[in-house]
Amino acid sequence: MNSRQRRGVILLLLSVLCAFGAFLGVLSVISDVNSKVGPEVAAYRLKADVAPYTALQPNQFEKIAMPKRWLSANAVTDLSVVGGKIAITQLKKGSLLQDDMIVQRPALADGEQEIAIMIDSATGVAGKIRPGALVNIFATFAAENEGGTDQSRIIVSNARVIDVGTLTALEPDEGDRSRSAARQAVPITFALKTKDAQRVAYAESFAEHVRLALLADGSPTTLRPGENTYTLEGDK
Repeated sequence: MNSRQRRGVILLLLSVLCAFGAFLGVLSVISDVNSKVGPEVAAYRLKADVAPYTALQPNQFEKIAMPKRWLSANAVTDLSVVGGKIAITQLKKGSLLQDDMIVQRPALADGEQEIAIMIDSATGVAGKIRPGALVNIFATFAAENEGGTDQSRIIVSNARVIDVGTLTALEPDEGDRSRSAARQAVPITFALKTKDAQRVAYAESFAEHVRLALLADGSPTTLRPGENTYTLEGDK
């Protein structure tokens, strides 16, 4: 083998060694990326905004794959957990679902039933009421005949709220067609015994107004005789 051939063999060996070194370098980079990224797991992203206290449905989310190490410890990776849950705050489109964003919807106790009424947003309380809250339900009634007395009554005390809907525009009454802006109300669902549910249904149909008074946590109302009815004459 002459000198030219030897140089050729040496260059060939050097090329093989360089190629092998480059291959090892690529493997090292891939291994490093895998060690930093890790295995992927399922996560769920919101398709649209969700209002607070709204019941959640699986079709409100889209499934995505993310590296497990990039997810927070409370990220939801199994969508079946949203069954029977409600949002506890405003959920934004594109946000990843986490278990501290949702809570179990309050359940009915024995002998209770659900009843929902529309509460005018003008009362100012509707935006502060959450599932699980206790409220007193007030109704004001006009006098039944001329010379009679208007009344305000607590028709249900310590009513338990189990669901709060979204703000809804109401069609104006026949006598209010001249108003430029429609009234807005929120559907609020209560868990009530049969008699109290009847009182609420009656008030929604025949009362001039139905309002809610939010009670402090852990402070249910105890009414003394005569405290559930108020008339202006009673203050004189």
